[in-house]
Formats: sequence, structure tokens, C-alpha cells
Amino acid sequence: MDTTRVSSTAFEGTPHAPAHARRFVRQVLGEWRLSHVAEDAVLLTSELVTNAVVHAGTGIELTCRLDVEATPAKLEIEVDDHHPTRTIATDETPPADTMRTSGRGLALAGLLADAWGVTYTRNAKRVWVRMELGDGCDHQEAAGALLPAPVPVAPVESLHVGVIVCDRDGIVQSWNSEAEKLLGWRAEQVVGMKLEELVAWRGHGPYALTLTDTLGLGRWRGEARMRHHDGRLVAVYVSHLRARGQRSAIWMVVSCDHRYVLTPPPAPMRREAGRRIKELLDRDMPFAELLDTIAQIVQVSSGGDAAYVLLATEGGTRFGVAAGAGATAGLVGVLATGVFAADRKAPMMLDDLLAEDVELAEQLRARSLACAPLLVAGEVTGYIVVTAAQPGRFDQELTVSLQHIAGQVAVPVQRERLAEHDRAHRGRLSFLAEAGELLAGVHDEELIAALTAQLVVPKIATWAAVYLTDLAGMTRLAHVWHSEERHNADLRKSLPAIPRTSLDEVSWPVGPETVLSFPLLTQGRSHGALVIGRAEPTLPLELADLLADLCRLVALNLHTAMLYARQATTSRVLQRSLLPMRVAPMPGLESAVVYEPAEEGADVGGDFYDLFTVADHWCFALGDVCGSGPEAAAVTGLARHAVRLLAKEHYTVADIFDRLNQALLEEGEDGRFLSLLCGELTPLPQGGALCTIASAGHPPPLLLRPDGTVETVATPQLLLGIEADARFYVETFELAPEEVLLCVTDGVTERRDGDRLLDDGDGLARLLSGCTGLSAHAVAERMRHAVETFAAEPSQDDVALLVIKAAGVPRQVRT
Repeated sequence: MDTTRVSSTAFEGTPHAPAHARRFVRQVLGEWRLSHVAEDAVLLTSELVTNAVVHAGTGIELTCRLDVEATPAKLEIEVDDHHPTRTIATDETPPADTMRTSGRGLALAGLLADAWGVTYTRNAKRVWVRMELGDGCDHQEAAGALLPAPVPVAPVESLHVGVIVCDRDGIVQSWNSEAEKLLGWRAEQVVGMKLEELVAWRGHGPYALTLTDTLGLGRWRGEARMRHHDGRLVAVYVSHLRARGQRSAIWMVVSCDHRYVLTPPPAPMRREAGRRIKELLDRDMPFAELLDTIAQIVQVSSGGDAAYVLLATEGGTRFGVAAGAGATAGLVGVLATGVFAADRKAPMMLDDLLAEDVELAEQLRARSLACAPLLVAGEVTGYIVVTAAQPGRFDQELTVSLQHIAGQVAVPVQRERLAEHDRAHRGRLSFLAEAGELLAGVHDEELIAALTAQLVVPKIATWAAVYLTDLAGMTRLAHVWHSEERHNADLRKSLPAIPRTSLDEVSWPVGPETVLSFPLLTQGRSHGALVIGRAEPTLPLELADLLADLCRLVALNLHTAMLYARQATTSRVLQRSLLPMRVAPMPGLESAVVYEPAEEGADVGGDFYDLFTVADHWCFALGDVCGSGPEAAAVTGLARHAVRLLAKEHYTVADIFDRLNQALLEEGEDGRFLSLLCGELTPLPQGGALCTIASAGHPPPLLLRPDGTVETVATPQLLLGIEADARFYVETFELAPEEVLLCVTDGVTERRDGDRLLDDGDGLARLLSGCTGLSAHAVAERMRHAVETFAAEPSQDDVALLVIKAAGVPRQVRT
């Protein structure tokens, strides 16, 4: 069986090539478990690649080749350039000038490598170095994925498993008898010594740790050299463990010949991950599918319970879940914690996440965590994360594998993400514009809830529910919508109609969909929540951002609807106070009122009316305030209540006009004048009523006789609120049985159709003359219909009219 391992890459011949080459060799040797030769190999690679950049200036190919069948095993590193005519000097003598910083590459190759050489072809030149691995132990482990499990070469009788306990500061606290047999030191000789005095420590792996850093880890396995009592260095294999919450660290130590005792079982899937990722990147697939597949490969290859791809938010300081595999149900949004930081550029492993970040542990439902950053141009653009529910599930070797995968996918993912972000941004703006247009001007909370649910189904979710919270803090289920409408009723039954807890603590029904809740917040107040059910276990970060924007838009519209409803209710109550609660009945007289404010949704405009009883007679009033809005409403209230109050105090109509005129002038509002028609009706014994009336700048009332003739029964006088010295007078006439008195505001007489007015050529009188024999209500309705149909456009002014008809004298029936 061919057990040769090969890993290659290529670089542009730029000044950045040596750094890329060093990183590549570190990753490869970490995967091959050759960390004990990594420093020398990286130094040699750096020198060879630098030479190729400086002297050849062409593209560079770098190959690492491991032959585990050779005796001893051999590691070769080859650097190819495409400038074969540029030969290299073979003088291995170091330069005479010891202060020079260049010209030492091949000298180093001669010192550190067991062999080196140059091979020329027609199109390329190859410089190679060879390192023999006979003195180390890691090459056996590097071949573990290709060869059967190694058989121990040392006799079992020589196996000694030393157990050493030391504190966080590295002071030896315990030393068992097996450690004494292995290293020759008695317990009383080493207890109290610093461990660093017994260990010839060198950094291990692509991210070298000090001995102190290693003692602080929860778990670590690797090779080291320890000092024997006789002074020689013994190659040992160490399994380090530090229990959570304990300051003591435990080292289990065996000789390298017996490392199989402590070596973890091989994980072949990890070694397959890199190849599968490379094949994946060669395919053309949607961005979301690419991320999901990366997460699946990482989760399967690591043996974790779940794996995630985190990507940086727009600010670059926080990271959100872009894809997940495994136990990821319900995970959504941004993980803004210290574990995932924008300046953390090295892989990391946590044996117990709960001890580091309780909130994140609850979010991920995990205790063990390993992660590696996605680095692009030195910036952290995301993370590859693996989690497990039990503590202490992972080792440092997994972080090396994750970092290798992260290095493979970082640039392609960022490139695809930028393209996808551009597409998503356009779609996001289009979606929000559609939502804004749909919700604009909607002041009904129930309709807003219904539109919101239908906006997200089925584009984003399988089903959606909207909960609304009122001013009292009561939350209720307002609307549900399922992609299959036949399930709407069942969905409503399955959701709590009135949650007994806050919405972020509700236990949503368990079903095939993942349930996610988004608050509807604006200006620090909750208006409820949008709850969705999705078939996918995780929500991509872009969709989470989109839903957050939509919820802010919906909350703002709900807030506006709430303010509108509150203002409308207040205005309605105040406006209704400007109109009489009821019209007083008048024996022998029939009355009807038409009142239509021009403003849509308003109960009261600038016109007002009143009809009430005073002692043995009745009073009526019909007025029109100049202007509109709250100021006009204030004058309306003043006028109506003043007329009623003065009439109740038995003021005459002329006195009422005088007092009201003074009151308006005292208000000091320039241009706030009032037209008013006011009268008294005193019943007559023979039927009908005696009418005393005055008109202050108001359209004159019309009297309809039984024969169809129409007369004007009052003379317009000066408007109220114009002149302090104005004097008003009254006129009197008899309203006989079957006669009709019509009082209107200028919204009737000045109803416009182009240049034509309704009252042009006594148009109102002609309309009234055709109402002979009709009841007061019938006359009022005919007038209203005439005003409405006079023009195609709706009236721009308030319309008010009062109809009073004297009842006919009942005929006496002879018996």
C-alpha cells in the first residue's frame, strides 16, 4: 500500500508568499502530527520561498511530501519556480560578513536538513530539502491514518505510566512511583520543584504555547522531553488534564515507545474534511447551500454535536449564525460575546463553556467548544465552530484541523458573501419598500397584524403569528397565517391566545418547524412579537437582519396606529361635546338635522347647531366658525355653550348676540369671527309657533308655505366678533301649521360645481319649493341628497341644515 502523503499549494511571487508558505507548512505538519519538526521545517520553507521570490520572481509551487515507509521516515519540502535559467550557487560557506541579513538560505539548509538539492527542467527549477524523522516519534502517528495500528516495539515490561500533579504555577505536588521508574527522580526530590526544571519544553503545533499556557488548558496531548535523574533527556508522551474549577493539573507520562497507551484513537473523518472542503469549493452552488454544506462537513468530521459557520455583522465586531448542522434548532441571531471577538486570530478550545460564558452556553446548548477564525487580509470575517453537550469532548488537535478548514474556506466564503450581500441588499430594500408601502397609512392594529403575517409567509416562514401588546401591558394573539390556509384554525388553537409569561419565555408548540420569536419594539416600548415557524433549523444572519428591520417597521406603524387611535378617541370625545347630546322634542313641531363635517373621520367641523327647551318655549341655533382645526373648535364650543347658557338665563336673542360678540372680541383672536342664526319658538294655541329670530352674517332662513311659495324671513346683520359697537335686532314671524322653516350654513348655499354655486339664481329656494307636503325628515334628506349630487367631487366645506315644521291642526271628527 502506498503510504506517501503529499500536500501542495501555489502562490504568486509576491512579498506575501513567504508568510503564506509558512502558514501552509504549519497547518500541514499539524495535520500530519509532525509538530516536533515544524519550527525547522517552517524556517527552511521561508528561506527557500524567499529565494524564489527574490531571484526568480515567478509563480511558486510548494509541496510537502511525507514517506512513512522509508527507513527512517522522510519529510521533503519542494519549492518550484518557473525561471530555470537562474541557477543558484552551491557554496554552502556562510558569508564572511556576519552582520548580513541575506545569503544564508542554503547555509541553513545544509545545517538543518539532512539533504538538499536542486533539480532543473526545461520550464522550472526545483529546490528541495529532506528531513529524516528517525529521532522523533510523531511520524508513527502521522502515518496512523494510512497504516494499521502500530504494534509497540518496546516490551510491555518496560511500560511505566507516571502520574505527576502540579498546581497552576507549575509547582510539582505529587509524583508517583511509576514516574520515579521512568525518570529516576524520587518523590521527595521533585515535590516543590518547578515543572519547567524537569521539562525541556518546546512549542507544539502551529500556534506554540508556553508550558504555563499548557498547564492552564483543560486538556492537551503531545510530545515533550523530560530530564532524567542522570541528566539525559527522555522523549516522553504526555496527556495533560485539568479538571474544571481545580487549580491542579495532572500529567500522565509514558515513554515515546509506549505512546499508544495515551494516544487518542484516530479520527479518520477529520483528515477527510480538508479534501471534501476542497471538492466543495470547486462546485458552483448557492451561498446558503455552500455554508450549510461546510457546517455539515465540519460537524461530521469533528464528531461534535453541532457545527456552525459564524459571519461578521456589518460593523465587523459581532458575529451571527450564518449556517448550522446538528443540534441547532432555534439558534438565530448574533452571538455577541467575548469568546467570538474580532481580534481573536488564533483557534481556541474550551473544555467547559459554562465556566466561561453562561449566556453563550445556553444559546448553543453546549459545554464543549472549539473554534477557528476565518481570516481574510488579517481581518476576522467569521468563525468555524464545533460544540458538544458534554464538557471536555475536544482536544487541541481538533483546533488545528478547524484552522486548516478555516484557511481553505475563508477567502471563497468572503468572496461569495460579498456577492450574496449585494444581491440580498437589493432584495432586502425591495422587500422593505413593499412592506412600507403596504403598511403606510394603515391605522388599524388588526389590519397591520394581518398584513405583517402575510408579508413573511411563505417568503420567509411556513407560518407566522402576530401578538399585540396594549397600553395596559396585556398581550394577545391577534392574527395567524399558514402557507396552507386550511391549517390556520389548527395553528391558532395550538398557540396561546393570551400568554401567561413574557413572549421570550413562552414554550411554543413542538412540531416539524423551528419556532422563532422577534419582538416588535420601538422607542423603548414593546408592541408585541412576530412569531414564525420555519422548516430550516437555523435562520441565516441576513434573514435575521431582514426580520429585525421588518419588525422595527411594523412596530413603528403600530405605534403610529396607537397614537392615531388615542388622538382620534380624544378628539371624538371633545368634538362630541361641541354638539348637543340630543335634540329637545317640541310638541306641535317636527325637527330634523343634517350634519356632515368635511374632514374625513371627524365628528365635528366648524359648523354647529343646537335645539333646546327654555321654560315655555324652545331655542334653536345654527352657526359657522371661520377657519378650522382646534382653534375653530374652541370658538365653536364657546359659541354653543354661551348661547345655551344665556338663553337659560332668559336673555333675549338680541342680548345673546351682544354678549357673544363681546366674548369673541375679548378672546383676542384676530380673524376668529362667527356667523350665527338664533331664534325662539313659542307655541301658539291655534297651532304653529311664533318665531323670534336674528341672523349675524348667516345665510337667511327660508320659509316654505303650504302653497309652495318660499320666503326669506330674516335679514343678515354683521358677523359676530367683528365690531365691539355692533348692535343686533330680532325679527318675528308666525310659523303656521304645515309650514317649513329651513336653516342652512354656507356649506349648502356655496356648494360648488366648477364656477356654479348651488344657490345661484335662488337655487336653494327652488329646491325647497318642491318639498311641499313632506315631513321635516324628508325635507332634510332631499336637501342633503341635492347637496351631495350637485357636483361629482365631494364637498370641501362642512354641511349643516336644520328643518323645523309646524304640525297641521288635527281635524275634529263628528260623532
